[in-house]
Amino acid sequence: MVNVVRGDIDKPEASRRLASYFESRNDLEGTLYLGYPIIGTSQGGYEIDALLISREYGVIVFNLVEGVNADVDIEEAEDESVTKIQSKLLTNKSLLKRRDLAVPVNAITYAPAWKKQQVDDKYVVARNERDLEDFLKEESIKWVNSGEYFEKLNSVIQGITSIRKRGQRNYIKQENSRGAKLRDKVEASIANLDRHQSEAVIETCEGVQRIRGLAGSGKTIILALKVAYLHAKHPDWHIAVTFNTRSLKAQFRQFINTFVIETKSEEPDWSKIDIIHAWGSPSKNNRDEDNRGIYYEICKKHNIEYKDFRQAKALSSYTEAFDYVCREALQKIKKFEQYYDAILIDEAQDFSGDFLRLCYEILREPKRLIYAYDELQNLSKKIMKSPEEIFGLNDNGQPRVRLHQERHGEPKQDIILEKCYRNSRPILASAHALGFGIYRNNDRNIREPVQMFDNSGLWLDIGYEVVSGQLEDGKFVELARNSNTSPTFLENHSALDDLIIFKTFNNNQEQIDWLINEIETNLKNDELKHSDIMVIHSDPLKTEDAVGKIREELFKKGINSNLAGVSTSPDDFFDENSIIFTSIYRAKGNEAAMIYVIDAHLCFSGPELARKRNILFTAMTRSKAWLRVIGHGKDMEKLQAEYQKCKEANFVLKFTYPTEPERQKMNLINRDRSSQERNKIQDATRNAEKLVNLLERGEIHPEDLPPETLEKLKQYI
Repeated sequence: MVNVVRGDIDKPEASRRLASYFESRNDLEGTLYLGYPIIGTSQGGYEIDALLISREYGVIVFNLVEGVNADVDIEEAEDESVTKIQSKLLTNKSLLKRRDLAVPVNAITYAPAWKKQQVDDKYVVARNERDLEDFLKEESIKWVNSGEYFEKLNSVIQGITSIRKRGQRNYIKQENSRGAKLRDKVEASIANLDRHQSEAVIETCEGVQRIRGLAGSGKTIILALKVAYLHAKHPDWHIAVTFNTRSLKAQFRQFINTFVIETKSEEPDWSKIDIIHAWGSPSKNNRDEDNRGIYYEICKKHNIEYKDFRQAKALSSYTEAFDYVCREALQKIKKFEQYYDAILIDEAQDFSGDFLRLCYEILREPKRLIYAYDELQNLSKKIMKSPEEIFGLNDNGQPRVRLHQERHGEPKQDIILEKCYRNSRPILASAHALGFGIYRNNDRNIREPVQMFDNSGLWLDIGYEVVSGQLEDGKFVELARNSNTSPTFLENHSALDDLIIFKTFNNNQEQIDWLINEIETNLKNDELKHSDIMVIHSDPLKTEDAVGKIREELFKKGINSNLAGVSTSPDDFFDENSIIFTSIYRAKGNEAAMIYVIDAHLCFSGPELARKRNILFTAMTRSKAWLRVIGHGKDMEKLQAEYQKCKEANFVLKFTYPTEPERQKMNLINRDRSSQERNKIQDATRNAEKLVNLLERGEIHPEDLPPETLEKLKQYI
């Protein structure tokens, strides 16, 4: 079938009829792009009306004519379009047979409102579906040997080749090293955008658009491509892209710059594109660049007091600080200045609805807000609120924003990216199993998850299928990922026991010695680069102290390393010549081929267990090839046993879906606690320990305690 991707085009009727025709052609395989691509030339971006990429025909360029106006230079339009497309394809050696282009490129003018045509026979004009069909029957335009070239053609048209060029591994000498596997079996296979990704890049609504997808589904690259496309189509628009993880700033700038050059053959007009953090501050970073942020700029423009994290935390809490300042800004500002034409939000799951509303308020009509998020980034029992709830009601009591069901022939408002292109099936299923505690036994040795979705249907949305049982409260179910949602090339490059290693040590020094030896091997023998390796510590509060000795020992061996946000700028993450050590908060939004999760035993048990398991899940899902989860002691042995059960089940999640009362109990026991709650628990623990010590030493006896107190203790313990 032909998938139609609808870009921004000012020829609505001609494009609608062309799309309708190809949607009816189930015998063809390919994609019809409307208003795409934009070809970079020495004069800037050249816009193509419509382009068909198919296995049967290669490339067909459509010159669309809207209305009955016959004052169109068909020859010039078709010749220029074909020349531009051929020039783009000829720059890619993978599409050449010796010196010739291996892909046929043909052109036709489609003018559905014309009654007649007067043009040289060399140029074909189709006025209806029959004319299109006759054109496609021509043997001379068919692509005979498309097999090895089709995927490469898609990659070139989508601009993905420009990403792959950045990470070339020309230094590799060993045929089967880790570096060679990355180059030949992982990175080379992620060549094209899938259908949903293409729609997310090119289709833009007049209003709010939501993009949902797992970690590794390509959201950040999609948003960067979307910024580049919108900037090329509308160079006068003021566009912002915003996020929570500061190290994403450099990624976005690099991607957007690359994609715009690919599209326009010139760098972006950075006065029209803001890559801007959500919070921001009046200070400068270590490169003397402004730390601008959406919230900070709103405060400046509307003359309200700006609050930094320290001030906001004092008025709320560590986790609620940004929500507090956004809510306060919404309450204080009576009339918003509107100064953006489009805002794109990455990591939207990290923000409250108040921040999304702030972004909505500073947008000019028609309020083009695109927000992308991961339903599972924090394995939260809650799902993000609906747009109707986030953006509230208008003066007539109607929702200001409502995402309509998919309407035929219109850009999609709600796009789900179901494929994961980062984590292999074993890694992703293991991360879910440990994050939710699917195979965990509680203190009474009874199987009991740590947390679970209230909405069971989310499992299907994120790419699992029911292989046995029923996905209902209180019912046993078996869930698995398939090759469609977890491509097999992500796991076929290495043996299973090399993809994932859980390892328990007797003590911390053994863990450190093993880690240092493995990193040294990765660099010297495996042909991995420094930037292919990420070491994540499992406790954000202890990371700096915990990794200090490891970094010192690596330095003695001539291996440089950085601690993200400490020895690097908050806006930077990877360095080509240094291993990156990081806490989980700075790891979010980043990925690496080899992931080491250290001191993982800290995530096995204890208070606030849901948060600890979320850390483990997020750390594991940073891996795009290999994963090592290590720690020491009894808790690490138990964590490793959980993984082993998942492995023995062939990475199928087998469990009884908790009922609503059971989920409520989990949420209460394993919830995140406020500082006041933690202090109360610590005080009670000290008092209990003191009582036990007094009893053990015989300084007091059980008979000395009031009977009613003893009864209550028996009742609760």
